[in-house]
Formats: sequence, structure tokens, C-alpha cells
Amino acid sequence: MKILFVVTSHDELGNTGHKTGFWVEEFAAPYYKFTDAGYEVVVATPKGGKAPIDPNSEAPSAQTDATKRYYSDANAQSVIAHTHKLSEINESDYDAIFYPGGHGPLWDLANDQKSAQLILDFYNSGKLVGAVCHAPGVFKNVKFENGEPFVKGKNVTGFSNTEEAAVKLTDVVPFLVEDQLKDLGGNYSKVADWGVHLVEDGLLITGQNPASSEGVAEKMINRLK
Repeated sequence: MKILFVVTSHDELGNTGHKTGFWVEEFAAPYYKFTDAGYEVVVATPKGGKAPIDPNSEAPSAQTDATKRYYSDANAQSVIAHTHKLSEINESDYDAIFYPGGHGPLWDLANDQKSAQLILDFYNSGKLVGAVCHAPGVFKNVKFENGEPFVKGKNVTGFSNTEEAAVKLTDVVPFLVEDQLKDLGGNYSKVADWGVHLVEDGLLITGQNPASSEGVAEKMINRLK
């Protein structure tokens, strides 16, 4: 079975002069959950090539067993260095789609038409859609043929307003994930900042923050079995 990971290509943190990208833990923890369970993981980005890592996710305080494994894994690093171009991806080649977070997706994937179409293609084909932390922001412009937002009426979670405030980026990001999901009609829920929170609603599985990324992958694997 093949799992498609869709990762950001965006590396500028607004107008701050700082860099962003994807959050290492949110890639690494699910990546190893899937590959250890025997799944093939293919990674695609809007631009293809090397996906940018959020420097903050490389801080000592952000390290986990999965990130340490990633930094000593030449194969996994090669996957990130040579991602496929999103425009060349077909839903029919994969069994599920997963979006790791980091702040990057709020700028590119949230406005990417190919990404939006893939989400609908997977969902309409009865395949799982997973997203964690900031990645549920990619649902911003996903609409069904009748114009209804993808998340309307669905139980969802994602990076909370209080977590965004804690990292002092409320005024930097183009939108707040919690507010956006609510505005789209999603039934948003959260737990205390940095707590593990997973929400499953039919084919959609979301996680609140980095600590929730492994659990999203586990839920997806259990369903795929």
C-alpha cells in the first residue's frame, strides 16, 4: 500500500525575515509509523525537489525519538530532498493522503488548487485524508461541487489559537487554523495546549499539534488494515 504525504514548499515566515517550512516531528513520526508497518510513503510538494524544514522544529526542545531517527536516516532525508511535484500526482496511485504541518502550508498548500482537488479525489474515492497541526489549514479552499466547504459539519481539530499565541505568531500567520475551521462550519475541538488530541470523522482524521501526529498515523493504519 502507498501513502501520499503532501508537504509544504514555502519557507518564508511572513515578513519577519525568518524561515519556516514543515515541522520535522510531524513528518518523521507518521513516516516511521507507516514505513515500519510496511507501507510505502511517497512525498510530494507544490514545487517538487527539496522540502524546507522549519528551523524551530530543529531546536533541542523539539526533538523526539522519531526526529532523532530521521537525522540519522539518510534514506528519509533523501526522500525530503527529492520530493515529487504535486502537479504530477494522481490519487488512483495511492491508498491514503496525509498532510504534516509546520507553518509553511498556511501560505502555499492552503491556496493550492491541485492540493484541494487531490483532497476531494481521495475523499470521494472513499480513501482516508489525514492532517495534523497547521495542516488542517489546507482545507481552507476545498469545496465540494455544490460549493459546500469540505469541513462543514465535520468534527475536526488543528493548531489552536492559544497554541499560536504561545509561539507568538498570531499576527504573522495569514490566518488562524482554529478560526478558519470554525468559519468553514467545522465542529472544532481542542484540548489544553500541546496535549494529544485526535479527531476522527468518517474518512477525515485530524490532530491538534506536533504531539498528535503519531496518533493520526496510528488511526490511519488501523483503518487501512
